[in-house]
Amino acid sequence: MLWLNQLLIKFGNTINQVKPLSIKKLTFLGFTLVALPLVFGLLYSANQVNQLSKQGAGAIFAVAELINTNQKITNTLKKMERYASQFLVLQDYELIDKYSIEQQVLLTTNDELSQYNDEKIKQLTAQFSQAILHVHQGIIEPLDKGDNQGGSTTLESLQKQFKQLININEEINTRSSELINQQAEEIKNSTAQVSHTLLKSLFIIPISLFIAGFFIILITKPLKQLTLKIQQLQQGNFQQDSDLKEEPVAGFVEILEINDALNRMESRLHALELQKSSFIRHISHELKTPLAAIREGTELMYDNSVGALNSDQQEVTKIIRSSTTRLQRLIEELLNFNIVLDSTSLQDKETINFYDLIEQALSERTLDIKRKYITIEKHYPHITIESNAKQLNVIIDNLLSNAIKYSPEFGVISLFASMNEHELVFSISDQGDGIKPEQQDKVFDAFYQGTPAKDYNIKSSGLGLTIVKELLMRLNGSITLESKTEQPSGTTMKICLKRIISGDK
Repeated sequence: MLWLNQLLIKFGNTINQVKPLSIKKLTFLGFTLVALPLVFGLLYSANQVNQLSKQGAGAIFAVAELINTNQKITNTLKKMERYASQFLVLQDYELIDKYSIEQQVLLTTNDELSQYNDEKIKQLTAQFSQAILHVHQGIIEPLDKGDNQGGSTTLESLQKQFKQLININEEINTRSSELINQQAEEIKNSTAQVSHTLLKSLFIIPISLFIAGFFIILITKPLKQLTLKIQQLQQGNFQQDSDLKEEPVAGFVEILEINDALNRMESRLHALELQKSSFIRHISHELKTPLAAIREGTELMYDNSVGALNSDQQEVTKIIRSSTTRLQRLIEELLNFNIVLDSTSLQDKETINFYDLIEQALSERTLDIKRKYITIEKHYPHITIESNAKQLNVIIDNLLSNAIKYSPEFGVISLFASMNEHELVFSISDQGDGIKPEQQDKVFDAFYQGTPAKDYNIKSSGLGLTIVKELLMRLNGSITLESKTEQPSGTTMKICLKRIISGDK
């Protein structure tokens, strides 16, 4: 199917190279090409059914006429025999008149039957006419010569002659029945043929579906390309992959206009992104330089290294020390947030041992863990993935920092990592007070600050989980949380990352 898809796309691109089409025109063309086979099949089937209907109607009328003629001959023949027999017995000339009338009716009806397009019927009707005339001559001619007794014809010989007529009539009826059966068989065969033709015409449906599929692919292919470009922009990738650059978007008029607009927007967003990243880097650097001097001087004053301080001075120094620590933390989070904004830092991929990445994050938080006497439960093997180490380090550090901040003293933090169908699943659980249900949907919003942790004096910036979510989105990952405020309380943050290249070692 891949080669067919490529063939269709090349054909569609060829069409657009000749003359770019709008989606409206292409849709109309596709609808016309899909409808043509169906209309042709419908007209052909209607014509076949119409012919069958005419054939059936003609056969029914012919059969009805044949049956009526046979019945009329049979009834007339009986009347003739009765009148002739009664005349021979009664010698009533009124009976001869009635006989003559019926005889003319019988001959006329027999002539009508002889017109039927069948050789055997024609032979039988000719034979029947001769027999009628023979009987007639035996009764009428003696009377014409003045013989009132009807010549040498006797009742017995008359009955034999009429017996011969009845036999011929029965042969005619038998042949008529055969013709009726033949007509019925022809109608049956015609019906079967039409049914077979209608079944064969159903093959037009796959042809129409194939044409429809061709135009669907022709239209959706460039739309998928645009969707991919939009997703790249959504993830902050303002420098599209080389594969996307080598495969230009198909040239439908509307698609080309949207693609041009996206390219202009991509260039503009990339320029703005570079400006923002550069500004944040410079302002953070400019802030850290005087902050380091302020913090160093504050530490010297707080430790009484430059002279003893009274209680009020010591309290003011403590406030300054706390504020500089908070300011330093805010600058660090601002730098982390700059990683999210800096699209150029998102392109670097490398092979990472996820186990070592977690161990590195734990070692950097060793003092915070020991300060609260927290126990770390480790449940993660050596897993190798291909991703961005800098981004993953920021993600794990923020999640671990949150877990430590909200954990009680002597609490337990559990870390789990596993492989699941080419997907890395990592979770970190604490035993804190939990997050209220009404706050759970807001914790990933920028600058949102929920219920502060107990015995934690440094105020949060509200950017930590926002950074985590943004980085995971760009890494084609996701994050979910589960939290309970009733005992046993606690929160679990779980992230899922795709694009795994190998499993456990």
